[in-house]
Amino acid sequence: MFMDITLPAAAAILAAYFATGALPEFLPFVLATIGGFCAITSAYTFNDVFDVDIDTINLPDRPLPSNEVSRKSAFFYALFLGMISAACALYLNVEAFVILIAATLVITLYTVIFKRKTPFSFISVGIAYGLVPIGIWLAIDPAGVLKTAVSPYLLPLPGLLFGLMICMTDWGFTLAGVCRDVEGDRAKGAPTLPVTYGIPLTSKFILVIWIIGVLLSLAIGYTMNLGPFYFIAALASGIWMIWRCTLFIKDPKPELGGKLFVEGSNYRGVMFSAMIIDVVLLIYVNGYSGLVSLILGA
Repeated sequence: MFMDITLPAAAAILAAYFATGALPEFLPFVLATIGGFCAITSAYTFNDVFDVDIDTINLPDRPLPSNEVSRKSAFFYALFLGMISAACALYLNVEAFVILIAATLVITLYTVIFKRKTPFSFISVGIAYGLVPIGIWLAIDPAGVLKTAVSPYLLPLPGLLFGLMICMTDWGFTLAGVCRDVEGDRAKGAPTLPVTYGIPLTSKFILVIWIIGVLLSLAIGYTMNLGPFYFIAALASGIWMIWRCTLFIKDPKPELGGKLFVEGSNYRGVMFSAMIIDVVLLIYVNGYSGLVSLILGA
């Protein structure tokens, strides 16, 4: 929840700061954050509905495998959350709604088809979640493609980097969870990457992906001219995350994949929070702005 609420909030704040040099208006910010959160949560719930057989082996105490919640109730809950997200997107900007439809289609194909067919299904998960900050960005700073007056760019470089960073880090995040679930996936015939190629090889790939993700997080800060608070937090948390990945390589057990899955979530929540705090400091603290200018000038 920490990661899933700070992601759309950070994307909305970065988009507004890039476009206007200020924070977003209150109502668009709240709707974009709620809409993004509901879209992500809806996808998680929808995936759980289709993975009950696997989770019965891996995570039997979850609400669906334990029959605390019925699959029908969970499905309609996912649909309800999706409708909230769609309503928010439509209210804010049609471009954001189009991105939401695209992301929903991709994650649905993953859940219903790809996960049970290919070891590279994680790619579609990253694409779907990488579209989330892009949709949020367009909700706050529209490209104008669907209007008469078209802006000179479809999406600015920081927005593209944000989407790419989420896509890449979600590959690492998702694969760590898949390593945790390897027993159930193997038993139910889901040919995931660790089932097909083993956890040791998957753990090495996860490390490479997270290194790229951390570098992209620094690139976002550079292209947005963010300040030292963000860079210190992003670098420190990024080094910590890479270190955790190296420990997983040394001891590639399913339960450690599960821990890395949670740690990846917390890392991104910390990084998104640092984005938000840094922008607020840049806008409201003159001394901080002067320090940033001095560092950039040097």
